[in-house]
Amino acid sequence: MHVESLSYRAGGAWERPLPADLDSPGTLVLAFGARKYGDDDKPLQDLITAFPRSAVVGCSTSGEIDGGLVDDDTVSVAVCRFEHTSLVMALTEIAGAHDSGAAGARLAAQLPAPGLRAVFVLSDGVGVNGTPLVKALAGGLAPDTPISGGLAGDGARFESTWVLAGGAARPNQVCAVGLYGERLRVGSGCDGGWSDFGPLRRITRSQGNVLYELDGRPALDLYKEYLGKMADGLPGAALLFPLSIRRPGAGTEPLVRTILGIDEQQRSMTFAGDVPEGHEARLMRTTGEGLVGSASKAIAQATSGLSATAPSLVISVSCVGRRLMLGERTEEEVESLVEGAPANASHVGFYSYGEIVHGGEGGVCELHNQTMTVTVLSEV
Repeated sequence: MHVESLSYRAGGAWERPLPADLDSPGTLVLAFGARKYGDDDKPLQDLITAFPRSAVVGCSTSGEIDGGLVDDDTVSVAVCRFEHTSLVMALTEIAGAHDSGAAGARLAAQLPAPGLRAVFVLSDGVGVNGTPLVKALAGGLAPDTPISGGLAGDGARFESTWVLAGGAARPNQVCAVGLYGERLRVGSGCDGGWSDFGPLRRITRSQGNVLYELDGRPALDLYKEYLGKMADGLPGAALLFPLSIRRPGAGTEPLVRTILGIDEQQRSMTFAGDVPEGHEARLMRTTGEGLVGSASKAIAQATSGLSATAPSLVISVSCVGRRLMLGERTEEEVESLVEGAPANASHVGFYSYGEIVHGGEGGVCELHNQTMTVTVLSEV
């Protein structure tokens, strides 16, 4: 396994020549870039031209991660040529949030079962409900197949995103790469660093990822009461105060949900994933120390049991809300992850509208928000 990482800078040039000699059917090329490159796609076309036999995938971001750095208006790239692992690409368009479950099932149907060891998935970030997407994808694969990835970002604008696959960067599509081979080793980890506060409430009316009522009251009204003057900044202000949801009963782990939009007429809020009726809900908050510490916990989980010296690719997907919360301390989160990575690791990632990894309730694959997720790939 051979990995190289590099970036395309805002000035319009690669920091060094693309390693085209790594092109092969067993090469995975990941490209995470600013939204503008969906239109001005020179760096993406450079990658497609340089790696014609490789699986070239990527997405728009709310910030690009390259090693220990976080940038905007760039493209962060990792080129990973596996020696003993084969790759299969799956791709589908998504017609909207209502098509999310069907899109996940279509992806699963394109990934042959024999030998499948892991799946990495990237999705449009604004026209999707990540919960049914991930549930259907996982349901169409062998149980316990590791799935990781995330939803594309668009800064803090929530207007338009793109996914790179099949030789083009487009909105409204989802791609997945299946990794096959007995010598592939996969580690994953996630941690949020958030804590609940305020009264525990019951979700009394919702539909999919749209929340209408908490304890019989309009959800948006209650949320605004807690935010006070900060409510004038909705929906962006909601990134600083996500919602914790869990099934009623002891022993269940919470999931974090980030607000994507509000409806003043319906008094409702739309989230990046499902908010099921009957679940319990509380507001959440955090500190910079909590977020930085959670990144260390996530990389520790992901590297547990893996070689500390073998060449490896570390892929991190963190939430845009964490970046907004950290502000000038954002790179501390990424640096704490790098400090815990294997010695011979290359690291790329992005800030997203939703994170996908094994974790949460029962250790199954879930859509997360406001979470640092880490995937480590290596071979033996």
